[in-house]
Amino acid sequence: MIRILLVDDHPVVRQGLRGMLTGDDLSVVGEAGSGAEALVAAAELSPDVVLMDLRMPGMDGVAATAQIVPTGPRVLVLTTYDTDSDILRAVEAGASGYLLKDSTPDELINAIRACARGETVLAPSMVSKLVGQVRTPPLSAREAEVLRLVARGLSNAEIGKQLFISEATVKTHLLRIFNKLGVSDRTAAVTTAMDRGML
Repeated sequence: MIRILLVDDHPVVRQGLRGMLTGDDLSVVGEAGSGAEALVAAAELSPDVVLMDLRMPGMDGVAATAQIVPTGPRVLVLTTYDTDSDILRAVEAGASGYLLKDSTPDELINAIRACARGETVLAPSMVSKLVGQVRTPPLSAREAEVLRLVARGLSNAEIGKQLFISEATVKTHLLRIFNKLGVSDRTAAVTTAMDRGML
């Protein structure tokens, strides 16, 4: 029997998950509505798998994951958020898997079983995001500075003035940024960098 702890700040979500995960080889042994409650429940109940939401008031899912994983349970993140920075933070904290809340019941149940066996589970969309993240060369400090000013709506001339560089140098930095991020305009550069947690 796989013992599961549900962690989500929405009672309705927990109730729905409990109904879906009861029976066969799965047993929901407890619930928590915050990261802090999850730490207490995990220590008391010794679950095999903790189904963890990411964004909760107080201690978030990433901070809770980082503290729960060393004590034994495997953590499977179940969230509505799929930004690169969220995925990376969860994986770095020790999560064994990352699924979105629009997963089917079968996908979720199979992911829980895989986590319990010690496997890593990522939604297919997550895999391509992580691979993209790993392949993206980092921005230099100056490039990041230029992009932050672009995000604030400054023109090339205004950026040049603020950083004491020529407008041509600003354009050169922007071309390098576009190349690294695989984009062709300022808006896409800002959006992509934010998605990847680079800004």
